[in-house]
Amino acid sequence: MRAASATIAAIATPPGAGGIGIVRVSGPRARAIARALTRRRPRPRVFHFCTFYDAAGAPLDRGLMVYFAAPHSFTGEDVLELHAHGSPIVLQLLLARVCALGARPARPGEFSERAFLNGKLDLVQAEAVADLIAAGSEAAARAALRSLEGEFSARVQGLFAALVRLRAWLEAALDFPEEEIDFLGAPELGAELAALRGALADLLAAARRGVVLRDGLHAVIVGAPNAGKSSLLNALAQSERAIVTALPGTTRDVLRESVTLDGIALTLVDTAGLRDSADPIEQEGMRRARAELARADVVLLVTEDGEADRALLGEVPAGATRLIVHNKIDRSGEPARVERRDDEVHLYISAQRGDGLDLLRGELVRLAGRGEAAEGAFSARARHVQALERVAACLAAAERRLGERAGELAAEELRLAQQALGEITGEFRSDDLLGAIFATFCIGK
Repeated sequence: MRAASATIAAIATPPGAGGIGIVRVSGPRARAIARALTRRRPRPRVFHFCTFYDAAGAPLDRGLMVYFAAPHSFTGEDVLELHAHGSPIVLQLLLARVCALGARPARPGEFSERAFLNGKLDLVQAEAVADLIAAGSEAAARAALRSLEGEFSARVQGLFAALVRLRAWLEAALDFPEEEIDFLGAPELGAELAALRGALADLLAAARRGVVLRDGLHAVIVGAPNAGKSSLLNALAQSERAIVTALPGTTRDVLRESVTLDGIALTLVDTAGLRDSADPIEQEGMRRARAELARADVVLLVTEDGEADRALLGEVPAGATRLIVHNKIDRSGEPARVERRDDEVHLYISAQRGDGLDLLRGELVRLAGRGEAAEGAFSARARHVQALERVAACLAAAERRLGERAGELAAEELRLAQQALGEITGEFRSDDLLGAIFATFCIGK
């Protein structure tokens, strides 16, 4: 626990006029500020209807005051909330008066940061506060609430405990090398490591779904010129967003459209057709298309001839999901359908007539982790996924080292895995990491 010497204050309600506005105060001077501002002695967890006075004793406003004594507050410190009328002028006057009484303006996210530093929240829960505020759908809000309630943290802590047990086993084996028993080759050690890797894989998959619930899917539409990419964008967006003509190469720049499918935010990106061209404008459009490909979650390869366009799949990044969309079945006479061939998903549709679009939407919703897979989902961030991927790499390396009977190297890989796992909830952290996380919060939270 790190005690904070400064008392901080901020307007905790959104900018603009409203029926009610709240000024929040946290720190050792909160109780004294309440007495000076209202001329009343606050009782913890009791709403007081009172007058707020300026330095000259003139009323600033009348409203409600509630005081939370440490450690029974959001931040773990003395906290004061002033509920006034939601006039921006009144709230600014009230904040200025509070600061004159010994507080300073809070930084973005500083209240949540103090809650983390004082042990009221771990780092995942603190981030979930911001995710809940920024949730753009019911699914995202429910997922953020599950993280705030500790569901994600509990699963991380379960892995952390299993990793500690594994490290203890390995360290004991290294401390007694003279024993004849081959601890490094014991089947229990291998089984424990395999179980840990399996649980980690499940958590990593869930975290990736959580990132999609929070950030949405980034779907990039690619294909040869005149394959129907812009028609597909218009059909999914249900608006004439892109120009559609019979001439190839109409799309020269990147077009983006945000849509919502079953509560999932989806950013659709239409790109220039990929082909050999000497036109410098078309070349720039293709360069931008490839830049979008590099950060895609899902790539929709729109094609009339799947075999002829398969070379384009070589440009799809390894981490992106590929959907091969056979367009213009209104011309070929084929029925709308979904085919799963080995690791590929083929969809037969007509973007112009709308045949099979419901199948495509359903596939995108499935990839986003909705449906049964989304029940109990929690919100997650890219940094959580990256940390879990580092843990997975360390565990794989530890397993290899154990196979080589290199116990010391395996122990080091397990230590690095534990450190990466601890970064998620904040057991291992740096000031730079905390600064980067809490700087994204709104002021007053």
